[in-house]
Amino acid sequence: MKFEINASQRKVQGTGASRRLRRAGRVPGILYGGDKGAVNIELDHKDLLRNLHNEKFHASILTLQLDGGAEQVLLRAFNMHPVKSQVQHVDFQRVSKDKKIHVKVPLHFVNAAGSPGVKEQAGVITHVLNELDIECFPDDLPEFIEVDLAQITVGSSVHARELKLPKGVEALLHKDDDPVVATCTLPALVSEEEEVAAEAVPAAGEVPTTEQAAAEKPAEGAAAAGAGDKAKAADKGADKGAEKSDKKEKK
Repeated sequence: MKFEINASQRKVQGTGASRRLRRAGRVPGILYGGDKGAVNIELDHKDLLRNLHNEKFHASILTLQLDGGAEQVLLRAFNMHPVKSQVQHVDFQRVSKDKKIHVKVPLHFVNAAGSPGVKEQAGVITHVLNELDIECFPDDLPEFIEVDLAQITVGSSVHARELKLPKGVEALLHKDDDPVVATCTLPALVSEEEEVAAEAVPAAGEVPTTEQAAAEKPAEGAAAAGAGDKAKAADKGADKGAEKSDKKEKK
């Protein structure tokens, strides 16, 4: 897929000028690399944001129309507003057909549903990497790299060096580096015995601490002492009542 973007040279620079550009629906940027010097540019925000939502835009050779001329470029970086869906700045790099480029390309995973690990063993696929660093000439740049999971089984994984790369494309890996791209594992299951055991364990709030238990004992003793005092008072009252009734009978 070919992308063509329009830009114009940015005459004014500085924080204030960039802020005014953004308010006007424009995005400040820079074009650099190749045999030419860096150029400050500005682009339409709406068109740029729409292209950024397309995965292929990030790994394609772009045609940048600038002041009547065309440049072959790569998207190298862009900054987004921390809250709003607004592009703050964008960087493009010129490319030459006779010079290799270093770029990250997205990975597309296929045939996972029909693999033995998923279909027969009820495994779950985990994507460890979603893009791969590659090096190639601009004309050989792929839009994505396919990861075939047709033969993956539970407990196995696919590594970067196992991937079938397009002609002219080389993965940028260290000498002994072979990172995992995808794995297949069984989902974590809780057995019925573990569930029953979990239900039998009382909640943390239901189990008194040592201090709580110690505090409850004096309270219980105080309650018992209070009950004893009330009983004694009742007995004294009964004795006084009996004495009064005896005196009345004698009279």
